[in-house]
Amino acid sequence: MTKLASVLAFDLGAGSGRALIGELLPDGPDGRPKLAVMEIHRFPNQPVAVGGHLHWDILRLLQELKHAIRKAFQEGYEPQTFGIDTWGVDFGLLDANGELLGNPYHYRDAQTEGIVEELIGRFGKESLYEQGGLQFMPFNTINQLYAMKKAESPKLEAARTLLLTPDLLAYFLTGEKVCEFTMATTTQLFHPVEQDWNVPLMEKLNLPAGLLLRPIHPGTRIGPLTPEVCEELSVPPIEAVAVATHDTESAIAAVPALGEGPFAYLVCGTWSLLGTERSAPIVTPEAMALDFSNEGGACGTYQLLKNIMGLWILQECKREWDEQGDEVSYAELVTLAEAAQPFRSLIAPDDAAFYAPSGMVGRIQAYCRQTSQPVPESKGEVARCVLESLALRYREALEQMEALSGTAFGGLHMVGGGIQNELLCRFTANALGRPVWTGPVEASAIGNMLLQLIASGQCADLQAARRLVSESFPIGTYTPQQPTDWDAAFERFKRLMAKSSQEEKTELI
Repeated sequence: MTKLASVLAFDLGAGSGRALIGELLPDGPDGRPKLAVMEIHRFPNQPVAVGGHLHWDILRLLQELKHAIRKAFQEGYEPQTFGIDTWGVDFGLLDANGELLGNPYHYRDAQTEGIVEELIGRFGKESLYEQGGLQFMPFNTINQLYAMKKAESPKLEAARTLLLTPDLLAYFLTGEKVCEFTMATTTQLFHPVEQDWNVPLMEKLNLPAGLLLRPIHPGTRIGPLTPEVCEELSVPPIEAVAVATHDTESAIAAVPALGEGPFAYLVCGTWSLLGTERSAPIVTPEAMALDFSNEGGACGTYQLLKNIMGLWILQECKREWDEQGDEVSYAELVTLAEAAQPFRSLIAPDDAAFYAPSGMVGRIQAYCRQTSQPVPESKGEVARCVLESLALRYREALEQMEALSGTAFGGLHMVGGGIQNELLCRFTANALGRPVWTGPVEASAIGNMLLQLIASGQCADLQAARRLVSESFPIGTYTPQQPTDWDAAFERFKRLMAKSSQEEKTELI
């Protein structure tokens, strides 16, 4: 079959990575091009604890990428380009010779404890928000760098270049040092209004601003594989493209929203990212009070979005049960949750208690005990508590976003691996009282491919790329049911969230 284009997408998440081939085929049943996607390699991505710190095993990840490139050609594919997207905020430091200075820290490393509070105390919350436009998350790049500075890290002193994770991996493969725009906006060091690095703030923190490269935009060609990599893998010098390298932004690029007006989306996975696409950031006190982020998107867009704790909570519960020898599949958990009593117990998913790994079941039970609710004991009760709480949190965030943006949304587009949990999708539609449209599952990888196709001229623009998604992948629809029950539960949930938020503010004071 004739192919219009073939691309290779690397999509790395916090727990696993995958390599997928995307082929643009000209002869769909209706005569319009279709995008066919094939996974060719999947691999775990587990952090490594050593010396009191948590690190990414970055060189092993590089080996997995190399293996996938070799495998793609061995299996008869001929990708012309490749792109890499990953989680945000984390980075590697290079010395004057371009060599990596140690393994990058994992965003859940404990080095940033107390840093957010210290910086707010020094500069004020409103000032920091105006200059960074992000939620105050302990793992933001600014906090990691400042923690290293406070610890007098020799790596920071020896560093000459900072490369965010996808740019670091691209550098290993191509020898080209770049900084891609969407990742730059996850650092809290990129000024969303001035559209440049916040050098004055870095100077006040005694951070070397010279580490940071001028950002390039998604769709920019980086360069081909180095001769050494080509020889090692016995492959031709395919070219790297700077896609929307923050996986959230790649996923948003793949949202099949074709209407003229603004749309609401939820990128659902380990994290949940609920937002809407805009032409400019909103860095008002109201946006700060509601804890929304402004992140750069593809093709000149900005994303107004809320980071919400996602299926990480349920994933950690499952891991705990499995390690105890009481293994259970996600399908079994969904069945048990569906059979459990509705709205028996709820949690505030973004409560700090649920950020750390290990002991998640006990954390959920302790939260319910402390808030005078029935304590979930069975797997079904725990799973239902998590899923209902997430759905209600989505409703709260969507309503906040409507108030902030002045836009009423008719429904919600859900993309990402989390949509395979049909019970969560159904709960979300019920909680919102609006339709939920689901798909595609591999949104980050598909968005990665779309930016490569735009770079090569195979897709005219972002709207054409989204139309390609809608014509290539099935889209599900969930309609709301039981609105009265969910409305009552939502009132309970809002009281829990308000209590959790007040306790957090008290800790900051």
